[in-house]
Amino acid sequence: MSFQAYIDNIKKKTGKSPEDFKKLAEKKGFLKGGQIAPAVKATEITNWLKEEFELGHGHAMAIYAAFKGKTE
Repeated sequence: MSFQAYIDNIKKKTGKSPEDFKKLAEKKGFLKGGQIAPAVKATEITNWLKEEFELGHGHAMAIYAAFKGKTE
């Protein structure tokens, strides 16, 4: 599955885009100024996405990758 397919499926399931998740992650303290906070581990972010939005591991990792700057 392509990165874009993951993003499209996430938007269909949750109604949220990577930008929406970035805003939520800023509020949770995972991101600071649009960048992943130094002390935050990938597992913390993916666990949050899995628990709160019922995303699978691959989909949670796609959002994490978007946080890291991946766009395609």
